[in-house]
Formats: sequence, C-alpha cells, structure tokens
Amino acid sequence: MEEFPVHWPQFFTATIIEWKFLLKDDKFKKIIIDSLIYLVSNGKIKLYAFVIMSNHIHLIWQARNGYDPDKIRHSFMKFTAHQMLNELKKHDEDLLKKFKVEKKDRAYQFWKRNAMSIELFTEKVFIQKMNYIHYNPVKAGLCKFPEEYYYSSANFYHGGADVFGIMTL
Repeated sequence: MEEFPVHWPQFFTATIIEWKFLLKDDKFKKIIIDSLIYLVSNGKIKLYAFVIMSNHIHLIWQARNGYDPDKIRHSFMKFTAHQMLNELKKHDEDLLKKFKVEKKDRAYQFWKRNAMSIELFTEKVFIQKMNYIHYNPVKAGLCKFPEEYYYSSANFYHGGADVFGIMTL
C-alpha cells in the first residue's frame, strides 16, 4: 500500500506548436499512449483521465511518491518529442520541415513551451477538469458522446473498459 501521497493530482495540457494537427494521425497518438503505459507500468504515475486530440492532450495524472512531477513532465515531453522526430525522419520529411526551428538547443520543436499544469486540490475541481477532458472531443465535433472517442478515458468511466491498461481508480 502506498503511503499518503506527497503530490496532488495535476491537470496537464500540452499543445503541439502553432496548434498543428500532428496528433491527428493515430501513430502519433500511439506515441503518447506508449509513453503513458511506460509511466504507469513503471510505477511513476497514477493516471486518472486523458484525452488525445489532433493538436493537444489533456491529462489528470499524479506523481507517485519518490518521483518529482516536474521531472516526469519534462521527461514525458522530451521522450514523446524524440519519438515524433524519429517517426517523421523515417516516414514524412515534408511534414518534419514544418516543425523546423532556429533555436540554439534544438532543430525541431513539436510541443509548445510551458505546458500547463495545475494542481487539483479539491474533488470538485478534479471532477470539473475530468468532465472538461472527456467532453473535449464532443465539443470538437468528433463524437456525440464522450465514451465514443477512442483516445480518451471516458469509456473507462462509462463502461469500465481500460482499452490501454493505464487507468487508475
């Protein structure tokens, strides 16, 4: 049994630079899912809610005791960006050119800087953010009901299906 949690759950949003639709292709959604699978299966985070849209992601996650939330966020962003870079180098050089930047520390950039992360101190705010996450695809016109969107945790809460094996109750 885990000790009393040291860190609060966090509502996390990361956006593709210039709101480009990189995540529209399922192979890029899979990069996000695989990274979350790694973090959950290695006991680094608890994942309570997620949605992967075509140009951004929302998560409610919580660093487990012994892990630093800032380091987890940084590692997640860096790892997924490297995976996206490798995928584009292999299969879509034209799309890769759209992410070229003139920066001292990188040649390409996929995520906007300063992803948003908010600690969720109350159950009310937690539920509000979870509903926001689950209704994101509905508002975008991608589905009629939250649980119809595949790349979301809504179906886990609606029907109990943990399609990716990453959810925490």
